[in-house]
Amino acid sequence: MPAPVTEAPPAAAGLELERTRRSVRLGRAGVWLCLLAGPAALCVALTRPSATVVTQSPSPDAAARPAASASSADPSGYAAEFVDAWLRSSDAEPDSAAAARARRFAPSVALPQPADQAKAPQSVAAVRSVQRGGGQWSVTVAARYTDQVRYLSVPVTASGSGDAVTVTGAPAIVAAPAAAKTRPSDYTVEVPDGPLTDTVGDFLTAYLSGSGEVDRYLAPKTSLAAVSPEAADEVDVETVTAREDRASAEQVPGDGTLVHVEAGASVHTRQGVLPLTYELTLAARGGRWEIAALTSGGGEAK
Repeated sequence: MPAPVTEAPPAAAGLELERTRRSVRLGRAGVWLCLLAGPAALCVALTRPSATVVTQSPSPDAAARPAASASSADPSGYAAEFVDAWLRSSDAEPDSAAAARARRFAPSVALPQPADQAKAPQSVAAVRSVQRGGGQWSVTVAARYTDQVRYLSVPVTASGSGDAVTVTGAPAIVAAPAAAKTRPSDYTVEVPDGPLTDTVGDFLTAYLSGSGEVDRYLAPKTSLAAVSPEAADEVDVETVTAREDRASAEQVPGDGTLVHVEAGASVHTRQGVLPLTYELTLAARGGRWEIAALTSGGGEAK
């Protein structure tokens, strides 16, 4: 019995030719339909681009999210100015200059009723500001009097550029900030009198009093200018502690050795004796210690 004859699948070229013919037939059918519908429909069919453009609508969540904007300018200075004016004003004198200053920032906030012989603060300064979002801030202001300091929290709304500020409520007297917990000092190694303490003392004397040249105590590539005008008449180094044990060695180690020290000094100024602390980095070179960096105050001078 002869094997059944199966039709071979068309070649790739045949398939492509068939697709082309089918597209031509569909195109002709569309043109005829447009002719039957009228000339206007034919123009639309001929001018419509062949590619289909798909636009994606934003999701509901994306539409609900506000556009990102830059953080508002910190209004703490304006809050301090308001508190200064507010504490100097009185509801019994609504036309005074202080009352006008206060109302400029807080038109709806009531003025205080100061007692007889009440004294205005000596100074007012913003000490803390917290951004709440939406242009809203909470600013803590310190008002310093002769015998005490009062802290006041002020609610403020500010524009993004900071050129429009409104105090939205009366200040609130708040407690002084609590003492933050501190970690133990890194400088635990006592450094005895010797070459290292001598270098620290000579450098601080030159740095603060202008006695001698600061550069002679600096390591190569270290640049540090003396305090100007000079701040001290005399500098006495009381204590020197270090992070590294090698700082307490009697002999100066090899070149390139670095140590970090903290020096406590009594600095004699025209205003009296000030107990000051300096953090320094020293480098060993040629059998002597040299100042490689001054890191006091969180910065670093090299």
